[in-house]
Amino acid sequence: MKFFADTADLDDIRELAATGLLDGVTTNPSLIAKSGRDFMEVTREICGITDGPVSAEVVALDHETMMKEAEVLRKIADNVCIKVPLTVDGLKTCKALTDDGTMVNVTLCFSANQALLAAKAGATFVSPFVGRHDDNGTDGMDLIADIRLIYDNYDFGTQILVASVRHVVHVLESARIGADVMTAPPKVIMALFKHVLTDKGIEGFLKDWETTGQSIL
Repeated sequence: MKFFADTADLDDIRELAATGLLDGVTTNPSLIAKSGRDFMEVTREICGITDGPVSAEVVALDHETMMKEAEVLRKIADNVCIKVPLTVDGLKTCKALTDDGTMVNVTLCFSANQALLAAKAGATFVSPFVGRHDDNGTDGMDLIADIRLIYDNYDFGTQILVASVRHVVHVLESARIGADVMTAPPKVIMALFKHVLTDKGIEGFLKDWETTGQSIL
């Protein structure tokens, strides 16, 4: 499963890239706004940190303007992935862009039927939001399982990009179901490293090493 960072924080992206775990980045207008910086400038810098897809979202709601915005965004770098909403106009834009060889991430997916439409429109990625489903009293991972089943039934090439990931269990369940990608805030990805027994093991090893009075360097 690929790991994307859901952030526009350049320092966090660099740190994750240094681990070798970063396969791409997703952004949205809210994340860019939090950075307080120019949208195009931030997106360009992110594209320079990772070779993987960097989702940059259109803000228009009509197909014609979405296409104009996409034309500007895809000139930023070769690894820009245009992010469009799961609407009629969004899928029209998805179809036109993917037919032209541009990566497209269809976002704000909340049902398996919507994911089916995105796949038929040729989406590179579809982004179902599991955390927001959980907030609404349903199990977001059931949605991922349904999409995985449907895509496998028809051998769709669209990659399931699990979004709105809130904690490490979402990551685990995504991998168990067979999602292609998950995107999470850096703090969630870094939390995957943590285990109390790992910490205790390191503590014990260091304590035993100190008793030897030796140094590797």
